[in-house]
Amino acid sequence: MVGTFNEDSGRKAVTTLLAQIAPQRSTQYASLATTLAPHELRLSPLGGTIKSLDVVELGGQTYCRCVLGVEPDQVQLRELGMLAATSAFFWYHEALGEYTGPFLQPIEPGFASYFPPDFVTTRRYKGKTNEQFTHFLCNLAKFSSNFADASWNTLRVFDPLSGGGTTLFTALMLGADVAGVEKNTKDVQSTASFIKRYVQAQKIACKIKEEHLKKLGKRWWFSLGDAARQCVLTAGDTTKSAQLIAGFKKPHLIVTDLPYGIQHRGPLVNLLTEALPVWASLLTPGGAMALAWESTRFARDEMIGLVESTGRLIVLNESPYNQMAHRVDRVIKQRDIVVARLEPKS
Repeated sequence: MVGTFNEDSGRKAVTTLLAQIAPQRSTQYASLATTLAPHELRLSPLGGTIKSLDVVELGGQTYCRCVLGVEPDQVQLRELGMLAATSAFFWYHEALGEYTGPFLQPIEPGFASYFPPDFVTTRRYKGKTNEQFTHFLCNLAKFSSNFADASWNTLRVFDPLSGGGTTLFTALMLGADVAGVEKNTKDVQSTASFIKRYVQAQKIACKIKEEHLKKLGKRWWFSLGDAARQCVLTAGDTTKSAQLIAGFKKPHLIVTDLPYGIQHRGPLVNLLTEALPVWASLLTPGGAMALAWESTRFARDEMIGLVESTGRLIVLNESPYNQMAHRVDRVIKQRDIVVARLEPKS
């Protein structure tokens, strides 16, 4: 057994942890979790305790093996249950007494989602981003902000290109308040309709207010569950986000997946040139933005330049932030992620 001596108990404390790679429902995303899990672990609150990390096969299952310098505390262990790319956690023992291992001792992370996980997975629609990747993006933004150790139920998440709402449902499931802006009114209406049907079927408390915003669009306010989690859906132009989500307190995190249907870089550059300063103006100081995009036609250096041209966002480009590019399918040959933080004013 790998361990360190604990003076209080007189025993060795286990310091090798195995994190099982989350299973994939689709062969299309077969390698996604294996690619992203080591990065998520290193950036999580547990990451500061990791001395070494590698990927191993045991009993036909794939694990991230983490050798820890110190025993993690309860907060760090609880956070394990909120990770996206790993699904089960174990202390690793090479032997137990006279019996040769390896032996795996289950760890109970102690995290319970605020809403059932199928709140995220039930709804299917064309162009939906893989739910596990969306969850990873939410965690990545949180871990990269000044609110990494905060509970999700104290945070607010904004998706300025919210599509069918996967980011919003993921953040709600974790416990955050959420707001989303989507230009396609039909998508927003269908998302609002889905929420109404879902909460009714699940017998989740829900209060709804619908508003027409003059010359801007339509907005739905949902208050969900006993904890009254807030969900704001707005149909409108993302460059008008400040007006569209007025009344929703400044988000701590911005998480979005750029549309993949843009075949030429011009429209994407124009969108980001107009929208990024607006998004940055909405962030709470110390907050972070995680943005994913198809990088085959739009290089990482160009994306970083656009993000930092706002003059307010600082891109995190050291390892592992610069190692997250991955293939999705034959259409999305390379997807990358840029993470930026809004530093508090000195």
